Amino acid sequence: MPRTRLLLLATGDTIAYSYGPPKLATGAELLAMIPSGEVAADVVAEDVMVEPSWDLSPSAMLALARRARAAILDEGFDGVVITHGADTMEDTAFLTDLMAGPAARQGTIVLTGALRALDDPASDGLRNLASALAAAADPVLRGAGAVVCLDGEVHAARWVTQVDAARAPAFASAPLLGRLTPRSGARKVEMLAVPPPRPPDPRGEPESHVALIKTYPDIDPVLLTAVVDAGARGVVLEGTGAGNVPVTLFAAISELSDWDIPVVVASRCRTLDTPLDALPPATGLAGTVGAIGARGLAAVKARAALMVALGSGGRGAVREWFGRL
Repeated sequence: MPRTRLLLLATGDTIAYSYGPPKLATGAELLAMIPSGEVAADVVAEDVMVEPSWDLSPSAMLALARRARAAILDEGFDGVVITHGADTMEDTAFLTDLMAGPAARQGTIVLTGALRALDDPASDGLRNLASALAAAADPVLRGAGAVVCLDGEVHAARWVTQVDAARAPAFASAPLLGRLTPRSGARKVEMLAVPPPRPPDPRGEPESHVALIKTYPDIDPVLLTAVVDAGARGVVLEGTGAGNVPVTLFAAISELSDWDIPVVVASRCRTLDTPLDALPPATGLAGTVGAIGARGLAAVKARAALMVALGSGGRGAVREWFGRL
């Protein structure tokens, strides 16, 4: 039986960085540091130069997503592991999930990273990388889409959130998709939940210029028109509750909708995937002036979704795409 083939896309950042002396390990060097026998797969390492995670551009995120998809669909890899900085890992993970399309059904895409540098006595990077490779090699995750694997836990990209920047566990999700457990001399993924529904396959080229604005009481609506004047093709508003934004924004939302600039309303708290027009009376009123509900996505993920949805066309196509999300 042929061995599983995995591609490691190494982007540097904390998991690969040593302070004394300053050095950034390559993907091949990281693989060489993992004890032999821990990875039951043939792994090809590929270094990808990108910005630090805290400054990662949408174009770099999209490049990683496309590379992972191509590795599975065009090159026959069984899975892809991406090492990534923690700051924007959930952003890249969900964008990769949205871009995966049929690759999610044929292989596994796993993102991992570290909170502590490679030469830190409490470094968690190699342990996380070994777990991510084991997860990517496990066929049980086929069809689950992109996942994040740290601290022996497996999180669906749609549900994962970074909750701590200083100590483990750094990421959490509700529900937790799975965890790595010893089984038959190897670590396998124990599934703890049914993966989230697959998003619509991407159509067209994503739009990278999407603005994200956190709302607050009495927010000035000029902020919305300013980002559009600066070139934004869509706007995500992080509101409150089930999907509420201040009334001061309603006229601007209506105006942008008339200009075929989609406005998506997310929430700063966890919500159901209910459309705005299906919410109880006196909530989700932005839907009456043209806003589109984020379907339970956190604001950063709603931004990734809007980027991909805009590849389908204007506001009507975006609304239809979110309706199937």
